[in-house]
Amino acid sequence: MELADHHSIEEIISILNSTDHVLLSQDTQKRIERCNHFLLDKIKWSEDPIYGVNTGFGALYNKEISEDQLAQLQVNLLRSHACGIGDEVPQDIVKIMLILKAKSLSKGHSGVQLKTVEKLLDLYNAGILPVVYEQGSLGASGDLAPLAHLALALIGEGQVNYEGHKAAAKDCVQETIELGPKEGLALINGTQFMQAYGVYCLDKAQKLMKWADLLAACSLDAYDGRIEPFWSYSHSIRPHKGQVETAAVICDLLQGSEIIKRKKQHVQDPYSFRCVPQVHGASKDAIRHAKEVFETEINAVTDNPNVFPDEDLVLSAGNFHGQPLALQLDFLAIAIAEIGSISERRVYRLLEGKRELPAFLTANAGLNSGLMIAQYTAASIVSQNKQLCTPASVDTIESSNGQEDHVSMGANAATKCLRVLENVEKVLAIELITAAKAMAFRRPLKSSSEIEKILAEADAVCDLSDRDILLSDEMHKAQRFIADRVI
Repeated sequence: MELADHHSIEEIISILNSTDHVLLSQDTQKRIERCNHFLLDKIKWSEDPIYGVNTGFGALYNKEISEDQLAQLQVNLLRSHACGIGDEVPQDIVKIMLILKAKSLSKGHSGVQLKTVEKLLDLYNAGILPVVYEQGSLGASGDLAPLAHLALALIGEGQVNYEGHKAAAKDCVQETIELGPKEGLALINGTQFMQAYGVYCLDKAQKLMKWADLLAACSLDAYDGRIEPFWSYSHSIRPHKGQVETAAVICDLLQGSEIIKRKKQHVQDPYSFRCVPQVHGASKDAIRHAKEVFETEINAVTDNPNVFPDEDLVLSAGNFHGQPLALQLDFLAIAIAEIGSISERRVYRLLEGKRELPAFLTANAGLNSGLMIAQYTAASIVSQNKQLCTPASVDTIESSNGQEDHVSMGANAATKCLRVLENVEKVLAIELITAAKAMAFRRPLKSSSEIEKILAEADAVCDLSDRDILLSDEMHKAQRFIADRVI
């Protein structure tokens, strides 16, 4: 498949899940070559220094570099900036980084060689994935450290993951490239670390929102809740898109339930049930906004300087600054953390021994503790998410001798956003087990066909019987079920 000029989040994920090779179109190849030739001519004929091309970097911008050292300058840049540390970035995210780095450089405003962009795609197509580390980027002069690790493989340096093993890049990468002027800088300037995390997190967030709605409907029925708060009347007079959408989804999910339509003894449900449209809906709207920002970014040019052949310009600007992404990654983390928070409250309500349900959902309380401590686990995770949701984007720290005096901290926002998502997936797994066990006490009444189908599948994966067991194992099974099951 060809790398298009514009991709949606879904299209990037589709590329990731495909076995097709990713290639450059002929028009894209011509655009890259034209920009590269312009830059080489500019260097040859211009008497003025060009930042990052024949000067040093950052605070060393005023150090001119001789022509015979331009290639070594770029190699030194990759080596010196590969300062990542900590855990390795998940390999799927590294794959997205390769695609998005190639995509940005293919726009014809970076001045790189065609073979440099093609080599990024060669690594992707061959499954040779550079080892990149989570920590090291300030998210301002681009994601310098992680992108330096990504780019090292192009020159046969650093480490890669290949065919299930870690190896030296020089042993896996055939036909390494020789970097031309500006190429090292073009490779490490950019927001592709933040972008890749954002694409991955947005895809996961959208999947978890579907599960959150399904489990909210299941818990509502298991709690013998009321359907009236989900009718369209109230939402039509406060028509936030996510709220209206969520209310309709819950009504559809409970269509045909014997439990939901029976006469209720209570007038109202707690907020964790009654306000699902408002809470889930607000998170959906936040996700929608974050997606719009990220789709602008993944289709943009984010390295520096920017090259404009038609205007005969090479401009040093700030497109590598990650502030637009940092804010959205923080917002996304907060939005999805709220889904875990309200899920844990539904778990608590199902365990409190009301609405004809036994305490902790066990018929033999005392001898058995039921799901008492599962709620503790959910509460612990939700509390950790609150701590992780302290915004990274309100922080900054001066670097490069003051030349880079405001940074976005978007990379930190990115890595903790993924942790929040993974935590919410765990909480939803606990809600799945809890709702399933609660539903067993409603028998012989049945819920809707869609909910009954999911409960049957969950029962085939997890031990949902009324006895004390090693719950950790079942929670892990439920989490894998949620991660793997498409709804």
